[in-house]
Amino acid sequence: MTADNRTSFGRRGVARIGLALAALTMGAAAIAAPAQAADNTIKIGILHSLSGTMAISETTLKDVMLMLIDAQNKKGGLLGKKLEAVVVDPASNWPLFAEKARQLITVDKVAVVFGCWTSVSRKSVLPVFEETGNILFYPVQYEGEESSKNVFYTGAAPNQQAIPAVDYLMANEKVKRWVLAGTDYVYPRTTNKILEAYLKTKGVAAEDIMINYTPFGHSDWQNIVADIKKFGSAGKKTAVVSTINGDANVPFYKELGNQGVKATDIPVVAFSVGEEELAGLDTKPLLGHLAAWNYFESVKTPANTAFIKEWHDFTKKPNRTTNDPMEASYIGFNMWIKAVQKAGTVDQAKVIDAMIGVAVPNLTGGIATMMPNHHITKPVLIGEVKADGQFNTVWQTSGTVVANEWSPYLEGSKDLIADWRAPMSCGNFNVVTGKCGGASK
Repeated sequence: MTADNRTSFGRRGVARIGLALAALTMGAAAIAAPAQAADNTIKIGILHSLSGTMAISETTLKDVMLMLIDAQNKKGGLLGKKLEAVVVDPASNWPLFAEKARQLITVDKVAVVFGCWTSVSRKSVLPVFEETGNILFYPVQYEGEESSKNVFYTGAAPNQQAIPAVDYLMANEKVKRWVLAGTDYVYPRTTNKILEAYLKTKGVAAEDIMINYTPFGHSDWQNIVADIKKFGSAGKKTAVVSTINGDANVPFYKELGNQGVKATDIPVVAFSVGEEELAGLDTKPLLGHLAAWNYFESVKTPANTAFIKEWHDFTKKPNRTTNDPMEASYIGFNMWIKAVQKAGTVDQAKVIDAMIGVAVPNLTGGIATMMPNHHITKPVLIGEVKADGQFNTVWQTSGTVVANEWSPYLEGSKDLIADWRAPMSCGNFNVVTGKCGGASK
């Protein structure tokens, strides 16, 4: 099996006169002090849900950003200045993400924002970043079909997660029937559209593909799991490809256990379930079910061992897990630091130009490079759920994979590439017409 690897790429007598002058002097000093303090700090926006259905996943990303900022300050900060985190809670409310992003940029004057999990939240804030010229680092796997000048995508594109997972199941589990189960929003729908087209190129018939969507926070999985069992009883090996997001995963996996759906019968490969989500589950009925990511906490490298220790020391919770989007946040933060140092400024336009080609170590023993399409190179790992809530890596790419920001399996995308270097400076250049379609899509 081979992973698809196409290169593309905030801020009175004499006595009375004397008293008044003193007051004015003190007032001027009071006004100048905050301004001077502000000049000595670089503000970083953190835009992650700390409440609502996505808090189960996003709170950890807020915490890891605080850890990274604290560690950088202990190294002396950046450009001789201290980094200051500005944390907001968009509360799993997609329009509120845009409001909070604008607050961070125009009121708090942040130099950069790290945030969002769901694609609907990223789509909500995208116009704000493109209007203001500020920078968003997006640390979660997504559906592709986008490349913005103002966004750096440090999570996986479909060919860095979804396509290799399907390839693995075909080659190693001999899967013939497919359940594409997702939460009802843009990431699962677009990812499944790509997967459906890809499966059909592999000779899978339409009747061997079942697609199901549920709302955020969905809790009643009894009938759906029963339908999956029935679909899998047709005599062909069946697998579930899960793009279920947030806390809905907890009752979904519990119902799989309740109905005795074992990995040996109908394996589930998840794209949004990591160590953090498994921490709230009885994993015994889930042994052998799979996840496709670009990092697992169980990876044995010196860099990962040091990262985990730093995380436990910072949180003062020795059992708190790490996960893939945390590594993507780590990579993105270190890339931004390096680009700012390269540019010699936090000016967003200069940092954007400096970002392309920046390379930093990942936690799995390789190097992540920011490509001209504003996506990074990543390894792909498939892991099995273990009883302790960790993953045992059963397969991985031999090296890193370059992201396809536009899918070669979709008719409207297969001729598009992104390259933000001059003179192209385009997020959707059509190689057939030789024209750029617009700013981001």
